[in-house]
Amino acid sequence: MSSIVFDQVWKRYAGGAPVIDRMDLAVHDGEMLVLVGPSGCGKSTVLRMVAGLEPVSGGEIRIGGRVVNDLPPQQRNVAMVFQNYALYPHMTVRRNLEFPLRMQKLPRKEIARRVARTAEMLDIAMLLERRPKALSGGQRQRVAMGRAIVRDADVFLMDEPLSNLDARLRVHIRTEIAALQARLGITTLYVTHDQVEAMTLGERVAVMRAGRLEQVAPPRELYAHPASVFVAGFIGSPGMNVLRASLESDRGDLAVRLGGFRLAMPEDLRHRRRGLEAWTGRELLVGIRPEAIALADDDQPNAIPAEVRAAEFIGHETVLHATVEMATVSTDTKMPGTAIGAAPTLATVLHGHRPLRPGEPLRLNIDTSGLHFFTPGGKTIE
Repeated sequence: MSSIVFDQVWKRYAGGAPVIDRMDLAVHDGEMLVLVGPSGCGKSTVLRMVAGLEPVSGGEIRIGGRVVNDLPPQQRNVAMVFQNYALYPHMTVRRNLEFPLRMQKLPRKEIARRVARTAEMLDIAMLLERRPKALSGGQRQRVAMGRAIVRDADVFLMDEPLSNLDARLRVHIRTEIAALQARLGITTLYVTHDQVEAMTLGERVAVMRAGRLEQVAPPRELYAHPASVFVAGFIGSPGMNVLRASLESDRGDLAVRLGGFRLAMPEDLRHRRRGLEAWTGRELLVGIRPEAIALADDDQPNAIPAEVRAAEFIGHETVLHATVEMATVSTDTKMPGTAIGAAPTLATVLHGHRPLRPGEPLRLNIDTSGLHFFTPGGKTIE
């Protein structure tokens, strides 16, 4: 078993506040779990503590049931892939792959066997006699992954390994990593700030903010049932629209009041969200995914008037940012809490190319069956 368990783990640098605050998390044997969050949230620190590159201030880290807090890196049997590849520039690819095995003093035949197997697996056999400066970014990243694979480690740790690659190559290497991890079945803790990477790679995703875990769940659950406004805004592209609202009751029928607009709540949503009854007459936050907003027909009732602020055509769809007369909320990805947005704007995703110009008036229709509800403090209402 090669599970990774964090038991009340915390980390504090001298004279400062905790950068990791009482983390409880279990990465299952053979699972790929992705840590995602904005820069500075502590995700790379978590990885470095598992590797033994950062001491733990308190709590326990266990790998395969063994407490590793006081073990040096070389005794933890973990392999780490860094953002900057960390290849030795004066060594050939072959020597780079051999280096960790030579440090373990393995027999020459075993070293040659592992290097050949890894090179074939990653399709870099033709590169073995080259030096890193003669390789492309994607080839260097494959060599960096190869140096981790060749060790037969219990755990893989990947610290934003795709950050230095261009967008097209990132997609290609991302699919290779997913296929490779599934093939090898090695417990993997993967760190990224890119929520698309997190959603496509992780069996489960752990969303971090300011040293704390906001939510740990499979990608689909994170998207459909975010635990907080922060998760709702961070997961999804564009992120969820969040607005200040109130809940009204008219002869037992619930409705959402958004500024001067009133949206009737569907009966099935009321049954699914029984906890909302207690919020009648009170202010709360309402979340709307961009996919739940569409352009309304001219004769469609209860449509919301808006004005085009910007329209971004990205090939298969158009991302529309429309100004509305509502109190929108900024889901700040760096600081705790929420704040009134500077511009009352709703984001929506439209299929295909829509030639919309800034300032152009239009009307929006909201699919109320997919509304999300949060407390004024940003926590989801069940």
